[in-house]
Amino acid sequence: MEIQLDKNYPRSPPSISADVPYIFNLKWSRKSRLKDLLQQFREHLEKLQEIWNILDEIDKSLWVIDLKNPSCANVCRQINLGYNCIIMLSIHIDDPSSLPECRFMGSDPMVNSLRKTWQRNSKRWNKDKPFVENVANLLETQLPRPPEHENNYQQVECGICYAQFLPIDEELGAKSGGGTDYTCDNSSCSKAFHSVCLGDWLRSITTTRQSYDVLFGNCPYCSEPVAVKISIARK
Repeated sequence: MEIQLDKNYPRSPPSISADVPYIFNLKWSRKSRLKDLLQQFREHLEKLQEIWNILDEIDKSLWVIDLKNPSCANVCRQINLGYNCIIMLSIHIDDPSSLPECRFMGSDPMVNSLRKTWQRNSKRWNKDKPFVENVANLLETQLPRPPEHENNYQQVECGICYAQFLPIDEELGAKSGGGTDYTCDNSSCSKAFHSVCLGDWLRSITTTRQSYDVLFGNCPYCSEPVAVKISIARK
């Protein structure tokens, strides 16, 4: 916080500026002193804590773009949804846990689909649920995690489609927009796949066996046995 004292201080209130979403209305009288200003500022920071907690949840859980040295005053986040599609969320400073304003950026077909899904599900927003969970529920997709989380895997791109994330597609259900979720057990291979892609590939192989909702076959890279659970709807 930066404080500038007027030449008539303390009869006139000081001017203040700070790296916060908004500045509080300073209550000042002729008897007021800087300690009173500091107390009001502390109370203001306590009110802002809910906003910062939500932003911290987003920053730790989702793939946020341009996150280096974020300003404490910034209540917006640009989130990578995969396949060159971005959602910009703006937190309401008066009601941080409420449905945020959003804007989609990317290819027109993808953006139109996401916007319709968001609007269709907007009434499902539940202020008692975590913010990130609400966003995922409205978009009906698994949201990409930050790159540093993905880098914990030896291979983040699918060994079949060569993409990090599946497309945003209602037919994929909970897998829509998701990252690789299956890794070959062979330690000398350890190729990562989208289970959807691996399932589709196994279906194209005549030697693949199926038992209920599980396909049994061989890894496309090392030929070691693999078993992947598939969606009944995609059989």
